[in-house]
Amino acid sequence: MAVAVRPPDTQPKIEPRFEALVLDFLAYLEFERGLARNTLEAYRTDLLQYGTFLAARGRGATEAERTDVADFLADLAIGRPNGDGQKHPPCSPATINRKTAALRSFYRHLRREELIADDPTASLSPPARSRKLPHVLSYAEVKRLLESASGSDPIALRDRALLELMYGCGLRASEAVGLEVTDLDLRRGFVRPRGKGSKERMVPVGKEAAAAASRYLRSGRPDLVGAKAEGKLFVNFRGGSLTRQGLYKIIQRHAKEVGLDGKMSPHTLRHSFATHLLSGGCDLRSVQEMLGHADVSTTQLYTHLSGERIKEVYFKAHPRAVA
Repeated sequence: MAVAVRPPDTQPKIEPRFEALVLDFLAYLEFERGLARNTLEAYRTDLLQYGTFLAARGRGATEAERTDVADFLADLAIGRPNGDGQKHPPCSPATINRKTAALRSFYRHLRREELIADDPTASLSPPARSRKLPHVLSYAEVKRLLESASGSDPIALRDRALLELMYGCGLRASEAVGLEVTDLDLRRGFVRPRGKGSKERMVPVGKEAAAAASRYLRSGRPDLVGAKAEGKLFVNFRGGSLTRQGLYKIIQRHAKEVGLDGKMSPHTLRHSFATHLLSGGCDLRSVQEMLGHADVSTTQLYTHLSGERIKEVYFKAHPRAVA
C-alpha cells in the first residue's frame, strides 16, 4: 500500500487521540508499574516522536500496521525518524532498542485495553536486555510499612486494610482498586481479584489481613461511604471508588513515614509477597496460582530472589560461612 508523505516543509501534527492514548499509557506505567520519572519521560519522548511519524502518514496509533512500525525503526537508523523528510542524526543501536521496547509496551497496553485487535509490534524481535530483578522489602520493612497505618479513624482503617491485603494476597494495584465488597469473603477466608484480561482467581486471606479488612468494613468504610451506593471495597475520603493514582499516593505517604520512599511502588508489595512465600517453602505452582501468572516462567523470577535472600541469611548466620 502506497503511503502519502507530507512535503518536507510541513511539520506534521500529532493527532489529539494519539496524545490521549500516550497519557493514559504513561499513567498506567507510573501508578501501576511504578516506573521512575526519567523512564516515563523517555517513553513519552519516544512515543511522541513515533506519533509525529504516523501523523506524516495520516495515521493514528490504532490504525498503524507492522510496516509503519518497521519503517519508523528503519528511519531511526538512517536519521530520518519524523516523517518530514528532514535529516537528523542517526540513532545508536541502544537508542533504537529503547524505542522498540517503548513501542512494544505501548501496543501491548492498547491490546490489553482492547483498543486494537492486532499488535503491529508482535512479530518484531524484542530488544536484547538483561532481566531486571524487582525490588523486594525485607520482613522488617514490610512490618514497619504496615504498622505505619495505625489509628482508628476511617482513613487509617482503610489504609491498613489496603496495605495488608496487597501484601497478604499479592494484589496488583488495578486489582486492589477494582475489588468489590462482594469479592472479599472473610467467612471462608478468600478474596477474588480480577487480573489481566478480567481473569478471576481465588487467593487466601491471612489472619492479619482479614482482621484489618474486618475492622475497616465495620468501623471505617461506612463512615466514608455514608448514604452512597458504592460497590467498590476501597473508597476515597469522599466515599467514591479509589483510583490507581489515589492508591499510589497512599503507599508513597506511608513509605515516606517509615523511610522507604524511593524503594516503594504498588508492585513492591506484590514482589515481596511472592518472594517471602517462596523463601518460606511455598511451592512455585501455588505461588503462580496466587499471583495469577499465565506462565510459570514469570513466577520463576522470584526463585532467584528468594535464593539470594537465603544466601544472605546463610552468610550472616552460619559460623563457618565467613572467615
